[in-house]
Amino acid sequence: MSIANTSLEIIAASATAAFGAQIIKFIVYLLFGKSVDFRTLVHTGGMPSSHSALVACIATSAGLIEGFHSPLFAVALGFAVIVMYDAAGLRRAAGKMAGILNQLTEDIYMERQGHVPDRLRELLGHTPFEVIVGAFMGAMIAYVYHYKLTGGA
Repeated sequence: MSIANTSLEIIAASATAAFGAQIIKFIVYLLFGKSVDFRTLVHTGGMPSSHSALVACIATSAGLIEGFHSPLFAVALGFAVIVMYDAAGLRRAAGKMAGILNQLTEDIYMERQGHVPDRLRELLGHTPFEVIVGAFMGAMIAYVYHYKLTGGA
């Protein structure tokens, strides 16, 4: 049974895109002289955006299978745009706010001895470039998957 031109193709390609982006983040983290940190495999933020890779791959796969004029592609594209906008906008702003709150908390607790609360995660969103790279990666993985499975048809 071939998964070509089925929903299984979309699932397999998009899972590969998301997992591949996380692996690349891990490698990028290593290359820039930082220690081995397996948490980069599951954390959000960083280069490239795995969310963007996932949704761009879903939309591209839907377009390749059903046609770029199909309602399925239109829905997938709309979903992808919302997710990518959120990654570069809202979640990035939330990360900046977390940084400000962390600094305020440190300033308050520096004067008092006692329990210092846990820090908030600051790397939540992506730069527009990280989103674009993730989206490009996802689209390319969709094309490679589709043409390998269909023999270029």
